[in-house]
Amino acid sequence: MKILLNNRQEEFSKELISVNELLFLKKFSFKMRIIKINGALISKEEYDSTFIHDGDDVQMLYLMSGG
Repeated sequence: MKILLNNRQEEFSKELISVNELLFLKKFSFKMRIIKINGALISKEEYDSTFIHDGDDVQMLYLMSGG
């Protein structure tokens, strides 16, 4: 499957992956993050039950704080 991840083409051997699987595969470990699929905000509680399909536009944004 091919998706657009943070404005970059990515290809995976699976046809369907959950948000949590994508986080694991890409080694994204930041705790404070916002995830959108095709513009829809995904809550942390939905990471296991929300699946990414071929052609989806996925945005993973990390929130950083500091002074």
